[in-house]
Amino acid sequence: MSVNVPLLDGKIALITGGARGIGEGISLRFGREGAAVGVLDLNASAADSVVERIRLEGGRAIALPANVADGAQVRKAVAALAKAFGGPDVLVHNAGIMPEGAIEAISEEQWDRVFAVNVRGAYLTCREVLPAMRAGRRGSIILMASITGVNGFPGLAAYSATKGALISLARATAIDYAAEGIRVNAVSPGTIDSPMLHEFVASQADPHRTRLAFDQVQPRGRVGTIDEVVNVVAFLASDQATYVSGANVIVDGGLSIKGEQPRV
Repeated sequence: MSVNVPLLDGKIALITGGARGIGEGISLRFGREGAAVGVLDLNASAADSVVERIRLEGGRAIALPANVADGAQVRKAVAALAKAFGGPDVLVHNAGIMPEGAIEAISEEQWDRVFAVNVRGAYLTCREVLPAMRAGRRGSIILMASITGVNGFPGLAAYSATKGALISLARATAIDYAAEGIRVNAVSPGTIDSPMLHEFVASQADPHRTRLAFDQVQPRGRVGTIDEVVNVVAFLASDQATYVSGANVIVDGGLSIKGEQPRV
């Protein structure tokens, strides 16, 4: 008689930005797939809520309220996860912010902040989880990038720059730690039906027309779902992806191949 073993059985995972949107979806799926989950998020109450949902479904989780751009807070969060479950062998850096504007419209403060969260946050969390991964000679790091880091996107200069940086960081880190059994990949979603999209659409002069433009430009006639991104992240975190490293997996329904951007 065969026994179905959960995809991430025995894994210990840290998810940054794990209490909202795609990050929330990742946290919940990882809990269902047998991983012990550290939900790191700036919003403590939201992290608590996701942890409670994981536990209600029979999973193991801990809330880790922290600012990913603060090295001391990240260090404390990783230590708390290790104390609760052991050293992490999976990291998903999903925390991110998306200021709008071309270069001339972005202030120095906005530029510095988006790099602090999106890129410095990746550096800090990778730095803190790598010792445990090296000790165990295994690990999977997944950096949440975007097709804006591949093709760019009108009016998102700073955000696009950070996502391109994450793709390069994943490749470089994959090479640095490959011999120690640690895999590093990027995932680049296209337009996903998430809170970030909803907020962007709501900020436009004509939200209905903007959302329609996003749907119409997609090769499949619709934007992607959170689950469609989570499926890829779960695979990369699992032992089914043991020979996948240094990749940038694009999850955009073919939009980047089509090469057309929505007119908003």
